[in-house]
Amino acid sequence: MNTTNSTNSKITEAADFLRERIKKEPLIGMITGTGLGSLTEKMDVDLRLPYKEIPNFPISTIEGHKGTLVSGTLANKSVIAMEGRFHIYEGYSPKDITFPIRVMSKIGINYLFISSATGGLNQQFEPDDLMIVTDHINLTGNNPLLGPNLDQFGPRFPDMSEVYDQDLVTLAREKALETGISLRQGVYAGLLGPSLETPAETRFLRMIGADAVGMSTVSEVIVGVHCGLKIMVIVAITNVHRPEATEKISIEEVIASAEKAGPKLALLWEKIISTLP
Repeated sequence: MNTTNSTNSKITEAADFLRERIKKEPLIGMITGTGLGSLTEKMDVDLRLPYKEIPNFPISTIEGHKGTLVSGTLANKSVIAMEGRFHIYEGYSPKDITFPIRVMSKIGINYLFISSATGGLNQQFEPDDLMIVTDHINLTGNNPLLGPNLDQFGPRFPDMSEVYDQDLVTLAREKALETGISLRQGVYAGLLGPSLETPAETRFLRMIGADAVGMSTVSEVIVGVHCGLKIMVIVAITNVHRPEATEKISIEEVIASAEKAGPKLALLWEKIISTLP
């Protein structure tokens, strides 16, 4: 069996496994990042599965990631949500970390909504801010579409000129305003990790136009585009990098800050989802 057939078989096996267990075909696939699992507390859950029980799924190894897949409804819309994601720095390939998106696409989702904990680069941002991503810069040095193309999902050279659905960005702004939630917007830079940024790297990222930086999201988004999904990403700013006055930060502080921002992010997602057709 060639590589493409093997990959397609693994995706199909996982998708069939989940189809037999979920009550309704999901409209929305969601990925929650470090400390941001509070969204699923708002769901009417009909299924919760550890990743290790799903055929061919990777297993999350990072603190702040539960490592479970949740199916149910939120704001009367069918949702399948990942409580925790995977990262290249864990030792997974870009294809591994985006495998669940292929599976969710195979099951039938139309929307891919992603959240993550990020460091702020824009000096107007503050910790606990939310930012909707309007564009990204892939600085991971890799791409999940390397290798044979999975033709059943999308073209060899997917267009990336409008990655983040503008109607969804507008909807998010409207719902944030209605709810009284301050919503920043900007460009997300994706790095490989797991080491954090040096002051020189921070200055470089600001110079090339990035407003926030993280170690996830871009590979997931690229595969989402390849699958033809409508994509929206809202990130929680856990700290702001100020290279002229550097401060050390720990993963515990990142998780604590993300958990603080989690409830308002979950509320915003709920308001957005309630308006979808």
